[in-house]
Amino acid sequence: MDCFVIIPSRYGSTRFEGKSLALIKGTPMIEWVYRRVEQADHIANVVVATDDKRIVSAVSGFGGQAILTGSDARSGTDRVAEAVETMGLRPEDIVVNVQGDQPLIHPECIDEVIRPFLDEPDVQMTTLAYRIQNEAEITNPKDVKVTFDRKGFALYFSRSPIPLARDRETVFDTYKHLGVYAYTRWFLETFRNLPEGRLEHIEKLEQLRVLEHGYPLRVVISAHDSPEVDLPEDITRVETIIKDGRIPKPV
Repeated sequence: MDCFVIIPSRYGSTRFEGKSLALIKGTPMIEWVYRRVEQADHIANVVVATDDKRIVSAVSGFGGQAILTGSDARSGTDRVAEAVETMGLRPEDIVVNVQGDQPLIHPECIDEVIRPFLDEPDVQMTTLAYRIQNEAEITNPKDVKVTFDRKGFALYFSRSPIPLARDRETVFDTYKHLGVYAYTRWFLETFRNLPEGRLEHIEKLEQLRVLEHGYPLRVVISAHDSPEVDLPEDITRVETIIKDGRIPKPV
């Protein structure tokens, strides 16, 4: 099997239009994402899947690859699936879906999310979680929480704190879901064709569709956080992290 990273990136956004092209330290956010994921060890190619020619032009401008997809995709997963069709990948190939608003994603995250496909039989879909360090993220609905069983398979994803301790003195870790998925090409097509789930509709979390239809979703704990850019003010926060953490500018 070969592994391909697809970065879905749409121009329109009610909260931050054109955020993929927003500058972070003078470099478009989509380039930050692209440059960081292409440093992963086990990938064959990186492609941006977008509905806008401006993003295609920006990606081509820094030497990356982009595929123009339709404007009617209901989710990033559908956009990824459309790009995969164009690329002609095999059913057994691994597709990694990295959101285009994660400019600080660590290359090791890609290696982490594909590892179960190499080590565990019958895994068809994986995703990442990170142990929350900032307590404010536990109650912030923007930060999605995840619980999983003893074997590392997802039990539930929610915008609410999960689990929620009955007794205040109970000490436990809470995990944040990171917007990185991997699937076999075969399962990506299966996922794409599933009808929307009731819980997915309520929480507005497409990964719940997988659980509602009874498919296993392997959760991998990552050592690296990957903060997302949802609003214009998040750019300043990311630039501060870069400055304080000395994360290098993509080259």
